[in-house]
Amino acid sequence: MGSATSSMAAKFAFFPPDPPSYGVNVEETTGKMRISDVLPREDVDVMKLTTKKGNEIVAVFVKNPSASLTLLYSHGNAADLGQMYHIFTELSLHLGVNLMGYDYSGYGQSTGKPSEQDTYADIEAAYKCLEEKYGVKEEDTILYGQSVGSGPALELAVRLPNLRAVVLHSPILSGLRVMYPVKRTFWFDIYKNIDKIPLVNCPVLVIHGTEDEVVDVSHGKQLWELCKEKYEPLWLKGGNHCNLELYPEYLRHLKKFIAAIEKLPCVQEVTEQATDKPESPLKTADHNTEKARTSTDQKEKSRTSTGQREKSRLSTDSREKARTSTDKREKSRRSIDRTGKARNSTDQSERARNSFDRLGDMVRSVGLCNVDCLRPAASEA
Repeated sequence: MGSATSSMAAKFAFFPPDPPSYGVNVEETTGKMRISDVLPREDVDVMKLTTKKGNEIVAVFVKNPSASLTLLYSHGNAADLGQMYHIFTELSLHLGVNLMGYDYSGYGQSTGKPSEQDTYADIEAAYKCLEEKYGVKEEDTILYGQSVGSGPALELAVRLPNLRAVVLHSPILSGLRVMYPVKRTFWFDIYKNIDKIPLVNCPVLVIHGTEDEVVDVSHGKQLWELCKEKYEPLWLKGGNHCNLELYPEYLRHLKKFIAAIEKLPCVQEVTEQATDKPESPLKTADHNTEKARTSTDQKEKSRTSTGQREKSRLSTDSREKARTSTDKREKSRRSIDRTGKARNSTDQSERARNSFDRLGDMVRSVGLCNVDCLRPAASEA
């Protein structure tokens, strides 16, 4: 009975587009791999990665020359790289990050069949590629999980102690909880995010639509409540499961989150500083200690105090204060909060593709739906 239920849950979880929305070809002149039916771009690498399960998955890496952080994006159900390609390139541009997206086994032109364990192997292969091929460090990586993609994202997050941050977009508590309002975790359930989220040590942003008809907003809210390092969530009023990218608040909030994360020290730095100065108090209100902090040399002044770091990681309000003290370099970067001004200041070539309206059009044209197939499948069961 348990095995049958587990197989049923796995069946509900994976619905790759059939047929795939894209093909892969190799340019004769350059030998570079390309996604078919899209305009080739020099800032996008297309590659095939071999997972520890023996499958060969397709991945894309979008390079941004001004980026200090890299987003590893796990997309939702009923989508593949052909549908996500333009969205990935636009997000990289708008957010000022490098971005790697990949197809799960059995999706698009990736070989094998999708399963929970295969998706874990898939994201592991993508992350390994970031480390070995592009030199991306763990502390400079943000994991982004959309809907079903929240499963592999959180599985990897609990294994990366120095991870910079996590974004959960319309996440699920678990596979079974999408279909049934169970109150406990069963062994045969898949993507047990509800049990993994408390183990994530980095800041977590949760984005969910209040009118999500596929994965109720209560999933996102409960996951946010269970986070150790809560960042101000985004509950998009009226948003459903497939259209959150159409809301201007979506990009604005993501941009604000990225800017805050760039200013926060990574977990590794905080640990090293705590080891170097164990005598430095974290929660003391002693007046003499405060004097000592203010009288430190210029080098120490340039560093954020351990207490301030601790507060900034535990308090959204402190992060807001940190953002208001951004240096001139940060002010010079593109601001999604002032999307209109940014568009007016960009040159003609960037203006043509740096449009939020275009991103919205892409989402509309793709008609992405991540686990919409769960409902009819559950009804049949």
